[in-house]
Amino acid sequence: MATINRFIKAYKDYFTKGETGDAALLESELYGWGTNPDLLVRLQDIAAYYPKIDLAQLSQLPEGTLGYEYAQHMHKNGIQPLEISDDLRAEAERHPFALRYTVTHDIFHILLGFDTSYPGEAGVFAFTVGQNYTKALNLVYPLIKLIFLIIKPMPAQAIFASARRGKELGEQATCLLTYRFDENWTRAIAHIRSELGLTLKDDQLERQPRREMATGQATIAA
Repeated sequence: MATINRFIKAYKDYFTKGETGDAALLESELYGWGTNPDLLVRLQDIAAYYPKIDLAQLSQLPEGTLGYEYAQHMHKNGIQPLEISDDLRAEAERHPFALRYTVTHDIFHILLGFDTSYPGEAGVFAFTVGQNYTKALNLVYPLIKLIFLIIKPMPAQAIFASARRGKELGEQATCLLTYRFDENWTRAIAHIRSELGLTLKDDQLERQPRREMATGQATIAA
């Protein structure tokens, strides 16, 4: 576990520089308490799996592919792929749940059809609870919903509805945390949802801006 000083530095970098990767990783370590034993076994195969993500390359993929839709989501919301500082790489490898939970968060958003609003974030968090990743996530779930409601009380109904739908999706889907999304950027996102057991209605999908000009078939190097 990282030192208190390293936690302080991570959150200072988050608030002063907008660098979210280190803070997200260290927070996710806390969520990793009581990780499902079966999940721990599966995570060993990807303990150090942390490929770089090039949004410019992914943007050149055909519309409807996982990579293209992910890149559009990131650009639309002004988000950059999370980066982990070099001094925390060994820490990340010792905590494969925390690393994977951190780097897949934004991919979960597009696969589940949740935007980055408070209801959307509540939906993604509830999905992880439905997937039964860890005891810690299950325990803090009521508190997280309460925090969202305190911060943004007006859309209370939307927050509860998203949380309910997210949890249902988590219970019906296969384990998303160990899926190698990074090796499937060129595949149709609809096919991946079907493969993972995610059943979404059209009105539950986050709408991405359509590209003005279609590009040809593109590939991303593995």
